Parts: sequence; structure tokens; C-alpha cells
Amino acid sequence: MHIGHQQLYLGIDGGGSKCKAVIVDAEMQCLGEGIAGAANPFHSVDNAQQSIVDAALLALADAGLEQSQINQLIAGVGLAGVNIPKYFDLMNAWQHPFKEMHLATDLHIACLGAHNGDNGAIMICGTGSVGYVSCNGDSLIVGGHGFPQGDTCSGAWLGLQAVQKVLLAADDLGAQTTLTKRIYRALGCLDSNDLVSCLSGQGATYYARLAIHVFDAADEGDLVAQQILAQASNYFTAVFNKLMAKEPARISLIGGLQVRLKDWLATDIFSQFSEPMQAPEIGAVLFARQQSK
Repeated sequence: MHIGHQQLYLGIDGGGSKCKAVIVDAEMQCLGEGIAGAANPFHSVDNAQQSIVDAALLALADAGLEQSQINQLIAGVGLAGVNIPKYFDLMNAWQHPFKEMHLATDLHIACLGAHNGDNGAIMICGTGSVGYVSCNGDSLIVGGHGFPQGDTCSGAWLGLQAVQKVLLAADDLGAQTTLTKRIYRALGCLDSNDLVSCLSGQGATYYARLAIHVFDAADEGDLVAQQILAQASNYFTAVFNKLMAKEPARISLIGGLQVRLKDWLATDIFSQFSEPMQAPEIGAVLFARQQSK
């Protein structure tokens, strides 16, 4: 592929499960994409660095470019975990292979992408949950403390709440619920002992698989499931209000739960969300372009 002398940009969105890369030209036209493994330095700095390089090389190949051209890229790198100063410093000190690297949190690039480079706010409700706002030269993170100690209203949290209610019902210490049959069937369990065995050592992604059963049970009138979602909605509303107190021009909802969550949110809240304008990896490119000027 002939690209002349125009500058190429690399956008990286790296998290706990995957690292996505995109290469764009000076006119923001996408040339290639690549996806590699986990890139959260909180879990492993070495793995994060390797995943970034792997994703970048895959994007170069997808664009029909040579691997050696990695040193011509101006990279915007948004990563989970670098909100912790220690890991930001470790990643920022990396002897990376790029022409330039500009590091930010995954939240900041997601926010830039959602609002096409402008200030605004986002709420993420997927496997985890967090709120973020950047405006008037200030930024604020609300939540995002991880599972199981935080991430209320996330898929993992909903799954954990479901199994806790099922186990209480099994001991006749809580209300009976149709979640019992749903969770047992989903995990191939016969009783509470099987359930405990299945859950042993499992993390957020495993629990998040069970979130859909909370929504389905609630839709069919299960009071226990409805109470879980009411608690989630109250938390969501509190985070929303805290973000909106900063008076962002726009706010977007991101994550796999947004379609199911909307039925449990007050209409006047859900109506204030605007569709994200760009993906987080494009937000990383926008960040790189801002920083390299």
C-alpha cells in the first residue's frame, strides 16, 4: 500500500480481556485493525506491552504495511489499570517501538471517542461498571473499583447477586426465586453444593454470564430479581447525578448491558444519553493527535 509521506496514527484500547488496535491516516481513514491479548498492566506489565505490539503488528498487516513501519506510528494508548500512578509510570517509561507514544486511561480514550474528541461524560456498564467525566479542565472517576469489592450495577455484580440470592433460598434464609432454576440450568448444577463448586475460583467474566438471567427473571415477575435490578438502578442514578453535577455537554452509555438496563432506568435519565460517536480506539487516536501537536 502506498501511503506517501503522510503521518500514520495508531490507536490502542487495552483492557483485561483484549487489546484492540487501529491504524488511521492523516484524514482519519481506517487502514487496518488488529486484536491481541489482555493489556492491563495491573495484571502484567510485560503482557500488556507485548499485547500492544502484537495488536499493532496485526493492524499493520491488515493495512498491507510492513512490520518495520511500526516505528513510523504516532500511538495513542489507552489502558485499563494506568489510573494507578505506579502502572502509569511503568508503562510511560517503556522503551516502545513507536515514533511517539501518548498514554491515557481506557476511560479517557473511551470518553474522547464517545464525544469525537470533545469533553463529556460516559457510563460503562458491561462486565464491570464505572462513570467518568472530563470537562472544564477537570476529570472525575466514579466507581470502577473492580469485582467483587465494587462495580455495582455491572454484569459481574448482577451475577454475584443472583447466586447469593439462590444460596440464601437454598438455606431457606431468603425468598424463593426462579433464579434458582435458571442459574442451576445455566451452570449445569443439580443443587447448591454443585453451585458452590462451579463458582470456586471464578472471576468477573464468569459471573457476568449470569446477568442475563436476572433481567429475564425480573421481566417475568420474579420479585427477587426485580429487587436486585432496583438496587442497580439506584446506584446507576447516583453515579449519573454525580457526573452530571460537572455539567458535561454530552453523556454516553457504553457496554453490553445498556440495552437491558434502559427498561430499569427512569425515562428522564435514559433520555439524556447520546449515542457514542466513535469507538474507544479512535478516541486513542484523537488523544495522540491532540498530544502530538
